[in-house]
Amino acid sequence: QLQLVESGGGLVQPGGSLRLSCAASGFTLGYSDIGWFRQAPGAEREGVSCISSSGGRRYYADSGKGRFTISRDNAKNTVYLQMNNLKPEDTAVYYCGAPYSTCSLSSHDYGYWGQGTQVTVSS
Repeated sequence: QLQLVESGGGLVQPGGSLRLSCAASGFTLGYSDIGWFRQAPGAEREGVSCISSSGGRRYYADSGKGRFTISRDNAKNTVYLQMNNLKPEDTAVYYCGAPYSTCSLSSHDYGYWGQGTQVTVSS
């Protein structure tokens, strides 16, 4: 059974950093592009970043450009999201997902999701 599991969230002060992980089971992550999304209370799920299966193509939403870095280690079946210089507006539940096809920052293009990990940026 295909499963994605996020981890690494937590409470961090503004300006701090977190690294989120997305681990896969039940399938070989290296065959799939993987995206990171986030959803704040009362808001729609928004795309943050996406990485191609080989890692050769990476996409970022404007909200994370220059601060977030997506990477993957296919040998560990894991995709990462390094988040630096975090801001209070980054507070959300962060999800990783596998798209139906290729990288996209639209949640409508995704068929598989993890359960999410909470990121809270507050002093």
